[in-house]
Amino acid sequence: MRVSNVTVRKRLMLALFVGFLTFLIIDVRLGYVQFVLGDMLTDKAKGSWSRNIPFEPERGKIVDRNGTALATNISAPTVYVIPRQIKDPAATAEKLASVLNMSKETAYREITKRASSVRIKEGRKISHQKAKEIRALGLEGVYIGEDSKRHYPNGSYLSHVLGFTGVDNQGLMGLEQYYDKELSGERGAVKFYANAKGERMNDMADDYESPTKGLDLKLTIDSKIQTIVERELDIADAKYNPDGIVAIAMNPNNGEILAMSSRPTFDPANFRNVSQEVYNRNLPVWSTYEPGSTFKIITLAAALNEGKVNLEEEHFHDSGSVQVAGARLKCWKRGGHGDQTFLEVVENSCNPGFVELGERLGKEKLFKYIKDFGFGQKTGIDLQGEGTGILFNLNRVGPVEQATTAFGQGVSVTPIQQITAVSAAINGGILYKPYIAKELIDPVTKEVVMRNTPVVKRRVITEKTSKEIREALESVVAKGSGGKAFIEGYRVGGKTGTAQKAQNGRYLENNFIVSFMGFAPADDPQIVIYVAVDNPKGVTAFGGTVSAPIVGAIMKDSLSAMGVQPRKGQIEKEIKWPDVPLVKLPDFVGMSKSELQEQLINLSIDASGEGDIVVRQSPEPGTKVKEGSKVRLYFGKGE
Repeated sequence: MRVSNVTVRKRLMLALFVGFLTFLIIDVRLGYVQFVLGDMLTDKAKGSWSRNIPFEPERGKIVDRNGTALATNISAPTVYVIPRQIKDPAATAEKLASVLNMSKETAYREITKRASSVRIKEGRKISHQKAKEIRALGLEGVYIGEDSKRHYPNGSYLSHVLGFTGVDNQGLMGLEQYYDKELSGERGAVKFYANAKGERMNDMADDYESPTKGLDLKLTIDSKIQTIVERELDIADAKYNPDGIVAIAMNPNNGEILAMSSRPTFDPANFRNVSQEVYNRNLPVWSTYEPGSTFKIITLAAALNEGKVNLEEEHFHDSGSVQVAGARLKCWKRGGHGDQTFLEVVENSCNPGFVELGERLGKEKLFKYIKDFGFGQKTGIDLQGEGTGILFNLNRVGPVEQATTAFGQGVSVTPIQQITAVSAAINGGILYKPYIAKELIDPVTKEVVMRNTPVVKRRVITEKTSKEIREALESVVAKGSGGKAFIEGYRVGGKTGTAQKAQNGRYLENNFIVSFMGFAPADDPQIVIYVAVDNPKGVTAFGGTVSAPIVGAIMKDSLSAMGVQPRKGQIEKEIKWPDVPLVKLPDFVGMSKSELQEQLINLSIDASGEGDIVVRQSPEPGTKVKEGSKVRLYFGKGE
């Protein structure tokens, strides 16, 4: 059948139209892919071609309140391999093994793994010298990534507070763990491109994504005070060989922790060298024990605030013990203190006298104040592992439990609870939440991202009561059991504590926790210090003989470091055996040698210079020194 020319032309036109439409669709599709999807597809392709060499972020520094570094970072490169780029695995493994001190078999196994990239375990956080040696080998497929490790420049200094990090720079304990998210930062990387065979595509430039540094953490800790505390704890540790020591220094007016330490201690960089019990327990916030007589401050505060006692006018007779519901509760002094004012009850830390105060209060009032001062609950300090302590259930408190609680026996508290409560007792009556982190700071912009400020929990006692407590506790140091904490020229208040340790429901023989709580200046407290020594050896264990001198030494140097000047109004210290009396130095300047011989003062003279007249002396006139102390006199001819 013959087809007409018209039909042929129609068919050709249709074929042409279909072809044109097909090519149009293809062109539109190609244009869409090229111009609309091009960037996305290129990014996906680059993603499949890319290989990352990680650059770990620099972890935020931890510094004290004055910017002194407590935890920093040091560069520690890490070895990575791209298995597909390695041409001769056996030779590469042998060379890597020789530098990284690993077996050739292990190295071979690592570099032949079926993975796009492998981080060599033995090549993690190596020295720069080793990194240089590996680079010098020029091994294909072997790369050095930037990494760092935590550095604690002061060793065991503040170790339990700072904590430590793991191999991946993750916080594992202490502030390193509590603020891990803020300190960590974000990882960066160098990206290079490789084909399906893993071969590097040299025609494509590497990409660099910089890591983001972690935030810096500024603490309330004052390194000057912390150094003093560490020094005195080292001395006490060597002197008494105790089972443990706890020390905290706090600003009583806002809850800032100025220093915190304990023994036994450890080096955060080598925490694996000590048992978990050592590094995992921050004793100032974790440990719980009977407080002993330092707890009497709370009973005293409650009695004064409720108007149950007049310290100077009321008297109490101590026979050496008191009978409560058939139980005989003894005073620490055999035979008792006899007749005394209630101020002397406080000075002498007389147990029967505090039993009397507890009875006047009644159990409801006594335990209300104990709880208001924060006992039986966490303080909320920004450190992990805080204990809560143990209080009697009020329904189970009988006359004996009430009596023993009044002088600090039968209850269990933490050191941080005690210093926080006593701060409230002496600062005017305000209970603050303690804290140790002051600010989080952006290391690049120096902008403060987070700032902790004082948190008032509640008013516990009146300002008038707080003033009476300060005066009573100053008297304890000047005239009572806290005499070893006395500092000439400074008004120091404080209270001793001696608590027998218990185990399995029974008290241990000759095993005590001895403590002292001190503060200064007594009329305007700027610092409160608590020290507890657990089972000191080779000494008669009392808070007044063991812990008070430690607090006194810390207090003296800390007040000087803080710029707190001596002030008038100090209560004259009552001299007790074996204390050596103090004498006030006269003005020797202008005296002749013959006039010096007429001075009836027991002093040792260290003379220098030529002439018969004193032209200068050291220490200065008016300074109080112990009898027999050496005084340097400089002689000249005078005028």
